[in-house]
Amino acid sequence: MDKERQNYRFLIQYEGCRYSGWQKLSGKEQTIQGKLENILEKMTGEPVTVIGSGRTDAGVHAKGQVANAHLAVKLSEQEILEYINKYLPDDIAVLEVTRVSDDFHSRHHALEKCYLYRVSTAQVTDVFKRRYVYEYGKGKRALGGEGRLDLDAMRKGAAFLTGEHDFQGFCGRKIKKKSTVRKIYSIEIEEDAGEIRFYYRGNGFLFHMVRIMTGTLLEVGRGERSPEDVKRILSSKDRAEAGEAAPAKGLILLWVRYDEAEENYGKRSKAKK
Repeated sequence: MDKERQNYRFLIQYEGCRYSGWQKLSGKEQTIQGKLENILEKMTGEPVTVIGSGRTDAGVHAKGQVANAHLAVKLSEQEILEYINKYLPDDIAVLEVTRVSDDFHSRHHALEKCYLYRVSTAQVTDVFKRRYVYEYGKGKRALGGEGRLDLDAMRKGAAFLTGEHDFQGFCGRKIKKKSTVRKIYSIEIEEDAGEIRFYYRGNGFLFHMVRIMTGTLLEVGRGERSPEDVKRILSSKDRAEAGEAAPAKGLILLWVRYDEAEENYGKRSKAKK
């Protein structure tokens, strides 16, 4: 008798430095999706498709990426977790494996995502942070005088980005058939001990969108643009009007939020057994 196919949800962390991004690409094995699918295919003995909540770019990190896959195995969730982590490289880890409803889809059912972008303004960056921050202040005089970024101006610029807008001007590739409308719930900009952190919460993000928004806001902070220029870029829908994309290594996917009923499905399933 064939094993019953069940849907599993994965909570994943990874350091993106060595990888070409999340999405499996032909001829490129160094992707997060590719690593996971190869291991799950060995475990099940058949092809497996792992669906991520979003396709993080090359060099981007994740603390709370969510994915799902339908598997035909007679292993418990804990046994699946142990098997995957046994064969994953040290810079990828699966934190949780949970049985979910058969129709759960990690991308389509995601309600909200939160990204963090980290900018080091220190002249000398902590060596233990260098793989996870944009070393904006490296080689410069301490950013306490002329080079200091104007946080108030950046916050004013960020305010124009919140709400529902067409973000085509902040997208790294031309999109013709799909909508470029997204809703940004909040953008928080904090400063602490030589580091500026941008927190972006929204219902979805386009290709390079967070990095382009960050790069544009940094130009506002340097006084090269006014906060009102951000509103103009939105209206223009022209990528050439926005700033350069900030480097990938400063970006991390913090978490993805789903409907509470979907989050608790696995707990209810266990309780029934």
